Formats: sequence, C-alpha cells, structure tokens
Amino acid sequence: MTSSPTDDIVQRLEALEVKASFTEDLLDQLNMTIYQQQQLIDRLTHEVIQLRQQASEGPAQGPRNLRDEIPPHY
Repeated sequence: MTSSPTDDIVQRLEALEVKASFTEDLLDQLNMTIYQQQQLIDRLTHEVIQLRQQASEGPAQGPRNLRDEIPPHY
C-alpha cells in the first residue's frame, strides 16, 4: 500500500505538533527554573545586604574575648 500525499502531510503535521508540545513543556520547565533561581538570588542579595549592615555597625557585644572563640575540644 502506498501512502497518499495527504497521508504524508498529516504524519508530518502530527510530528510537528508533538515536537511543539514537547517544546512548550520544556519552555515551561525552564521558565519555572529561572523563576526559582531569581527568587533565590533575591533572597541571597537581601541576606548579603543585612550582613553588610551588621558588619558596618560593628560588634554588638563590645570587645571580643578570644577565649570565647576557642573550639570546645581544647
């Protein structure tokens, strides 16, 4: 049995639809990944800003005692 030109066109169209569907799914996944990464970047940026503010304010407890910094296993 030979396939007609219409059958070939239908098969090619179906193949393109499948590829388009997979491409849309992949694009959605990539967009979600980018969104999550941007949320993480924003959160880390906020934390860095807070740490810089704390460092510029200086030590909150006054002078440091080096004995407090000795690891407990000594």
